[in-house]
Amino acid sequence: MAILLGSIADDYTGASDLANTLTKNGLRTVQTVGIPDPALALPDVDAVVVSLKIRSVPASDAVAAAASADRWLRQRGAGHVLYKICSTFDSTDAGNIGPVTEALSDAAGGGGVLVTPAFPETGRTVYLGHLFVGGQPLNESPLKDHPLNPMHDANLVRVLTRQSRNAVGLIDLTTITAGPGAVKARLDALRTAGITAVIADAIFERDLETLGEVALETLVSTGASGLGLGLARALVRSGRISSGGATTADAIRPVGGLSAIIAGSCSKATLHQLDIAERSMPVLRLDPERLLAGPDEIAAAISWAGDRISAGPVAIAASAAPETVSRLQSIYGREASGHAIETATSIIATELVERGVRRLVVAGGETSGAAVDRLAIPAFLIGPEIAPGVPVLRTVGNAQGDMLLALKSGNFGGEDFFTAALAMMH
Repeated sequence: MAILLGSIADDYTGASDLANTLTKNGLRTVQTVGIPDPALALPDVDAVVVSLKIRSVPASDAVAAAASADRWLRQRGAGHVLYKICSTFDSTDAGNIGPVTEALSDAAGGGGVLVTPAFPETGRTVYLGHLFVGGQPLNESPLKDHPLNPMHDANLVRVLTRQSRNAVGLIDLTTITAGPGAVKARLDALRTAGITAVIADAIFERDLETLGEVALETLVSTGASGLGLGLARALVRSGRISSGGATTADAIRPVGGLSAIIAGSCSKATLHQLDIAERSMPVLRLDPERLLAGPDEIAAAISWAGDRISAGPVAIAASAAPETVSRLQSIYGREASGHAIETATSIIATELVERGVRRLVVAGGETSGAAVDRLAIPAFLIGPEIAPGVPVLRTVGNAQGDMLLALKSGNFGGEDFFTAALAMMH
């Protein structure tokens, strides 16, 4: 299988978001969970998104994992590799966006790397190097308080400089609106000056199309799904996309079985979505403190679901208000409390699948990653979009047989997302 575009995603929901964007813009796409086993037969596709869990790990671990994925993608023909990051640029001063970007650039022989988390469809824009969320600077938006990687600086040049070896450049909106030629000239000039990572402004989709055209002529880029949009459209315009192969219709074929929702995100959007879901299905809200205390809360949740799931979908949520999360983190530590919730929700998800669940919706990036890992799902074929950034996913090579999943970042989806997702998963 020779692919045209490769991507390394720093978490699983972000990978689904990107794979969804590539599919919508004309690329047949598969999402793998880690680097696939050589024995796994992947469908014939144009793009492969390798899902990793490297957003919040030590920078050295992130670099090593991304380098391995990059080699795998290059060996299968990928001429360009996009390092897919969150559209809120989630990272700490130690990394991991800067270290991974520089490592991928080094592996490709050096050169300037376009970097932008802009995705206007979801309200993320970049102007003069500053990230805005729905018109608000990132550090003033509700998304500033991520439980693992809080973001309190909207100046991306400054953020990326703190975690990079080299200086960081900027290509502003004036240059981008002047077209691909102007952007390429500026990128070349910055590269000559010894700059690797270059933050790029983007307000509209046409800006992303310009950036995608320029990026496709390089070996590496870093960005959110918006940059994937630009790359996909540039590939389609180039005439290099072939017909045939896997389609979204293949991904949505019915699987039967039971259905369930698992939520670990503490975002306002997910908390409200759970309130709406409770109008049409049983919702169990776990006590995060009891999850941290021992296995009894997990066992109770599995028993609760077992009594109800044959009658229709159920939702189990370890989500909690931000103030509750902060209190638990102060008592147990940020890493320990997060790990306990991820482990609990992944155990519950696995037990539900053993009881016949074949349609599963998971909310929260870390929660999704933990669930997919415990279920040992090797890859997904990308189906139609449920909500911006969230497609239906069909398992490939799964030991439990065919399943349909939706992996949702905490802030994604409308208020009726959960019921809408299950309605699309036959």
